[in-house]
Amino acid sequence: MSIERLLQAQKQENRDIIQSLLDDGSEADAEYTIEHHFSSTNFDRLEKAAVDAFKLGFEVNDAEEVELDDGSLIFCFDAIAYHQLEAELLDKACEQLLQLAVKHKVDYDGWGTYYIGDELEDEDDEEQD
Repeated sequence: MSIERLLQAQKQENRDIIQSLLDDGSEADAEYTIEHHFSSTNFDRLEKAAVDAFKLGFEVNDAEEVELDDGSLIFCFDAIAYHQLEAELLDKACEQLLQLAVKHKVDYDGWGTYYIGDELEDEDDEEQD
C-alpha cells in the first residue's frame, strides 16, 4: 500500500478512535498521553527510527523485545506526545511518523491512549463517603 493510502486510512482511524473515546464519555478538553507504536525484527533499524522520532520532539521509551505467538522475536518502542484529542495534531504526527517508518523500514502500528473521564470523580466521591 502506498504511503498516501496508509495516511488516508490512518486519518480515518484517527477520527474513529477520537469519536469512540468521546462517545464513551472521555473528556474532550483533557490532555492525553498519545503513544505511537513502532516495531521491527531489526533492532538497528528500530533504534534509528527512535532517534529520529526523538529529533521530531517525541518522548521515546526504551525498546522492548517481544516474543510473538509463533516464537519469533520483534522489537518495539513508543513515541509519546501529550496533547488534546485533535484530529489535525494526530494527522500531522501520523504523517511524520509514517514517513519515518518508511525511511527506516520499520512498522508503524498506529497510536493509542487512555480513557480520561469521570472515573477520578467517582474515586473522589467514594473517598468522601
